[in-house]
Formats: sequence, structure tokens, C-alpha cells
Amino acid sequence: MSAVASWQCRDRVLDLGAPVVMGVLNVTPDSFSDGGRFTERDHALRHALRMIEEGAAIIDIGGESTRPGAAPATVDEELARVIPAIEALRRESPIFISIDTSKPEVMRAACDAGADIINDVRALTEAGALTAAASTRAGICLMHMKGEPRTMQDAPRYDDVLAEVSDFLAARIVACRESGIDVARLAADPGFGFGKRVADNLALLKHLGRLRELGVALAVGLSRKSMLATLTGRGVDQRIAGSVALAAIAVLNGARIVRAHDVAATVDAIRVAAAVVQGADFDGT
Repeated sequence: MSAVASWQCRDRVLDLGAPVVMGVLNVTPDSFSDGGRFTERDHALRHALRMIEEGAAIIDIGGESTRPGAAPATVDEELARVIPAIEALRRESPIFISIDTSKPEVMRAACDAGADIINDVRALTEAGALTAAASTRAGICLMHMKGEPRTMQDAPRYDDVLAEVSDFLAARIVACRESGIDVARLAADPGFGFGKRVADNLALLKHLGRLRELGVALAVGLSRKSMLATLTGRGVDQRIAGSVALAAIAVLNGARIVRAHDVAATVDAIRVAAAVVQGADFDGT
């Protein structure tokens, strides 16, 4: 099956004819990679605009850490973190804005403030999330996670990781369609590092192309993940090379949306990978 070439996000369509980068903007005090760095609104806005200059097509704003062991944020805490950032960015740029949340109240408020996409690590399984997401007409990224952030890395086990992830995402796509959400609004993310061992992550990446059978755009989040500590021995701030390698492999295997902290390097990597996929059909000089 060929890659999905567009994503309906409210009244706009994001072109996925070439893979795109979703720049990460965590306005949280405790995210695994950049916690506390962008909690001040002006600083967050400058970072978002820098990522846009570097080639990001989407800015993904999150107000609750989902790192292993993370404590949950309240609705009010999350709203206080993300809404000012969304409003400030929307005033400055027409960029596609994604809200990284599982809470229906935050989904609605974020879209009212200017967000175009809902990126949910719980795939709209929280009470009221399906109804809220449907009402916003936003693009939706459904992610697989085994367990909850606080405990998800406590010895996760699979009989067949690819089958379990694929079956879960397929079921969530059906649930969305039954709730009135058009498939053109959906993307799917296998959830690298979310309740997976390194071996599980590698198996998913190797066979990522099989998830194209879901019939929606594939998104991946591999940037600076802890699997790179195992594979390279590098600390969080030293994982750019490993991250862009994973991004390129993901694009070669069918990913169209690549979530990344290091936008400029990732943009270059996926452009090269996309050119390899095109091969003889590449129309550049």
C-alpha cells in the first residue's frame, strides 16, 4: 500500500506528499529531554519560531510529561501551560499546531485557541475524548501505549509486538469512524518507547511499513529516546546523530510525520531518505 499523501486538519489539509517534521515544544517542568526549558511563554514562542525557520511543518505543544515515571498533570495545570503558548504562536504564524494531550477539556480549549491537530498518546481512550475530538474537526494522531506513563516501562512483554500494536490502532481507527471522525483526519503512531523494550522498538521500526495497511498516515516519535542510550551509550543531549538515523530509517519504511527535537538535522535526514524512496522518480537536480 502506498503512503497516505495528505492529512485533513480542521479546514486545512497538510500535504504529506513528502514526509514532514513535527517539532516538539514541551511547556512542562519535567519532560525527559527538555523539561523546564520552555515554560516561559516568550521563550517557548522563540523556540517554536526557530523550529519553523528550520523547516518544521507542525509544532507539537505538550503540557504534561509522558516520560516513564511521570506524574499526571491536572486539567487546570495543563491548560495554564499550553493555551498561552498556542495563542502566542497562532498570532505569529499560520503553522499547523498540534496539542499533545489526552484530556477532552484540553483538546477543546486548545482547538478553540488555534490548534489544528490532537496528538493523543492514549488514542482517545479517556472518557469523553472521542466526542471531544470529533467536535473539534481536528486532525488526530492515535498512538499505541502499553500501560500508563508511570509504569509503562516496568518489564513490558509482547507475544507479537507488531500484531498487538497494529490490532490496537486498527480498533481505534474503527472507534473513531463510528464516532463520526473521517479517516482522512487520522494518523497512527506505534508509540516507540511507550511500554516497549529496545527489541520491541527495533522490531516495530524494521517492520513499520506493514502498518501502512491501516490506511492512514504514519507518525513516529524516535527523537532522543532512551533506546539510543542502549544503542549508542549517549546522554540525552548527545543523541542527535542517533535520532536522525532513526528518523531516516522510519521514512524509508513509510513514516510521513516525524516528531523531533532537533528539527534542522531531522529535516535534512528525511529529505535524503525521501529522495532514496523516490529513486528514479526523484525530480530534483
